[in-house]
Amino acid sequence: MKKKLFGTDGVRGVANIHPMTTEIAMQLGRAIAYIFKKDDRRHRIVIGKDTRLSGYMIENALASGICSMGVDVLLVGPLPTPGIAFITSSMLADAGVVISASHNA
Repeated sequence: MKKKLFGTDGVRGVANIHPMTTEIAMQLGRAIAYIFKKDDRRHRIVIGKDTRLSGYMIENALASGICSMGVDVLLVGPLPTPGIAFITSSMLADAGVVISASHNA
């Protein structure tokens, strides 16, 4: 039986323990890019995070997966979730991703 990857607020877990690994983050990045890549124009996805050290590992893996699908990534660094939503909207990006403390649960 497969375990559910997404909870009510995204993927949750402890950094470096399944499902919060770089491999899963890269696969999620590819999936996100696939979903939002709908036509031949350039696409952009914003990634922000909190200040936890493990967020840098997840951010790079996620960005690698997105870029591998031909989608641009805008890394905005540490920023609260509402800030990511604002930047995503104001830059007319296709999506925004927040890496938060839930990856250390």
